[in-house]
Order: sequence, then C-alpha cells, then structure tokens
Amino acid sequence: MRTSRHPVHRTARSLLGILLASLATLAALLSTAPAAQADTTLCEPLGTTTIQGRYVVQNNRWGSSTTQCITATDSGFKITQADGSVPTNGAPKSYPSVFNGCHYTNCSPGTGLPARLSGISSAPTGISYSYVNDAVYDAAYDIWLDPTARTDGVNRTEIMIWFNKVGPVQPVGSQGGTTTVAGRQWQAWSGNNGSNDVLTFVAPSAISSWSFDVMDFVRQAVSRGLAQNDWYLTSIQAGFEPWQNGTGLAVTAFSSAINTGGAPGGSGGSTACAVAYGTNVWQGGFTADVTVTNTGSSSINGWKLAFTLPAGQQITSAWNADLARSSGAVTASSVAYDAQIPAGGKVSFGFQGTYGGNFAKPTAFSLNGTACTTA
Repeated sequence: MRTSRHPVHRTARSLLGILLASLATLAALLSTAPAAQADTTLCEPLGTTTIQGRYVVQNNRWGSSTTQCITATDSGFKITQADGSVPTNGAPKSYPSVFNGCHYTNCSPGTGLPARLSGISSAPTGISYSYVNDAVYDAAYDIWLDPTARTDGVNRTEIMIWFNKVGPVQPVGSQGGTTTVAGRQWQAWSGNNGSNDVLTFVAPSAISSWSFDVMDFVRQAVSRGLAQNDWYLTSIQAGFEPWQNGTGLAVTAFSSAINTGGAPGGSGGSTACAVAYGTNVWQGGFTADVTVTNTGSSSINGWKLAFTLPAGQQITSAWNADLARSSGAVTASSVAYDAQIPAGGKVSFGFQGTYGGNFAKPTAFSLNGTACTTA
C-alpha cells in the first residue's frame, strides 16, 4: 500500500480508498479459502449423516443401552459422549464409523460398491485416527466381502485391520502367527463370530495415519480360502469398537476410491492420470503446486482430484481449483476455465498452508475415482 509523506494531511477520500482496497484484498483471500460445513451431532443409536457428499457417518450403537453421541465433521467424526461399559471378553458397545459402500441397506452417495473382486484393479484409501488412553477400545478398519452383490444384512467375510488397541481386548478367533501385508508386519487372527468369518490383522504398535490399497488385504482373504475372486466387495468402513468409555476418539480423515477394469497395465484397463506434487516448504508453512496429466485416450470433462493431507496440515488459500475442505481428506474440483483435460493434456492448481511437526506429502491421489500414478 502506498504511503503518504504527510499523513496528517490525508483527506477523508484517500482514507476511504485505502479502506476499500484493504477490504477488497481481504475478500479475495477469503474467496480462495475452502468452504466450511456445519458439524452434525448424532445420539440416536443408529443415526447417520452424509459427509463430503460421498461417505456415510454412523453412530452404530448396538451393544449397549447407554448413551453414545458422535459429532460428524466434513473430514470424519469424533465421539463426544460414550457412557457405560461392557465386559471385555464379549462384543463391544458399538462401532461408530465412516464408510464407503452399503451397510444394512444404507448406501453412500455415488458409491461404486458392491463391486466384483475380479473387476477391481485397486481400492486406494487413506485414514487418520486420533486416540485417547482412558478407554478400552480398538481402532478398526473394516472390509466386507460376500458371494453376492448384497446391499443389506450380514456379509460372509469380514476383514478387520486393527490400527490400535488399548486394554485387554483381542480379535475373534485365534492368532495364526505374523504376516506382511502392504509393506507392514501384522499379527494375523481368524475365527467366526457366529454370523460371519472374521480375518483380523493387528498392528504391533499404534498407527495413527496410513494410505494403502484395500485389495492387498482382500487378496489375503482369498489366499486363505475366506473369499473368492468372483465375490463382491460391499463396503469399506473405518471407526472404533469401544468396550469402556471412548469419549474423544476421532477419525480425522477418511478417503476411499474403487478403481475397476482389471489390473493396472493389463488388458482390462490402465491408470488414466498422473500427478506431480511440487512443494516449497518453510518453518510452519508451505505451498503446493499440483499438476494433473490425463494419460488416458479420451478427454476429461470436469474433474475432482481426491487426496489426504498428512496430519497437522491445514490449507489457508488455493487457486485454480475449488477445495471442499482444508485438512484431512481433500477434494479439489475444476473451475469453469480448467474443467476440460484433453487426452495427453494437463491442468495445474495450487494452495498455501500451514503444518506442525515433520512435513510430508500426500501418498495417493485419485482423479474422478481412478487412482493416479505419482511423479
């Protein structure tokens, strides 16, 4: 802003001009900030709501008559009240969770599930949890499989990934040693809960945030005879199973995509996009320049790029794209002047943000539901 050599002689008109210019600058900054969404509190035992227009958050209190409330945000949910307790040698109180797919006739908007396993090339996902110590619980990522494309009732096989457990609880069945899946070591448990087979992978130490391919775990179930390639993936869920307390537990980010058409690079289909994610980082802040290349054979008209920001990162402004939220699971959408990406063409957008702790880049991107390669 230009300054006067004689500030005491500024006229009212000049001061008004400065004020209007400042307000215009502020309005421009606010116009690039991601839109906020009002939080929704659910206390009904089976209450649900939709977030990001594509996932369902459910309170899912089924094992206790005491009150449980969760607050759904645009990135996930937080348990705000978790009364009562149940014996740790039995079933948990509940499974508050966020999901993509179909759960007891409730299907998330625009989901690609159920989908036949043999037709899924990849199912990239990202999850971030926030834990507490004054409770008995597990942090469970659930994958449901069935011989039919059912959208109701109990499926035949449940795969559970325990990211964390606190207290004297253990999975259904018995432990069958350790195994490596998706580059990590796990304790492998298997059994039946009276309704369905359960295959559980327990992390030896707590995992707070991770991006991976769901199909790596599905293939484990197939190899162990607990599913077949002509079965269906019906839902993907992430949440908590509390036995005692649980207030404060939260899913802070969740993303899930289903890519169909056969294995990448095979005759059934190939990755149709590539993402270059360049950054400029300084203490506490950063900018990101994102370039999306259409590597497919046809034009893309209107695009949405989904990715999960690592924990502690917050977007403060953006350009050349509309961002639905500022942290966690982010979706960047095209604007009027860059909605079309011709075959072999590129679009670029960027944003500025803050971070805490060690800086890291997102590990996976999907364009209109299709996983992208990264440069």
